[in-house]
Amino acid sequence: MTTTARLAGALAIAATLALSGCAPEPAPVPTPTSSSEASTTPTESAAPAAPALVPGGSAADNLPFFTQIVAGVWAGDGRSAGRSYIDALTAGGFDKAAMQVTEDTSTVGNAAESIQFSVRWGEDCLIGQVGPATGDPVTTVVGGLPSGGCLMGQTRPIDW
Repeated sequence: MTTTARLAGALAIAATLALSGCAPEPAPVPTPTSSSEASTTPTESAAPAAPALVPGGSAADNLPFFTQIVAGVWAGDGRSAGRSYIDALTAGGFDKAAMQVTEDTSTVGNAAESIQFSVRWGEDCLIGQVGPATGDPVTTVVGGLPSGGCLMGQTRPIDW
């Protein structure tokens, strides 16, 4: 046998061995259980709990609840009124004194393209934005402003 033939044969064997390592493992065989073993059926629903206010939590902990409230208002008749969001957030347990909201109308009296509202939560802010220019509601958590607020620019007084 020539050296070339031996080399070719060795390469073929090495390739076969390498490829055999890629073969799938056989599926595990289920182990039968006796009927005397207790079954493990869940007694409670596996559905996640509905979001709720977490008074001692972070802004991020409260974002799911904030988002749920915003989505609820957006789905209703008051979707274009900043007051509707402030009232719903207050009813949900957020502190009205820690909130800001932008105007519902432009300086020439047209409906605002978007409305922003916020709740200061410790050093962070829960912020929501809704309106025709936004599409679906947007909610997020950002760091608070050094001034103590959350929204830059002109906001309206929450005096109701």
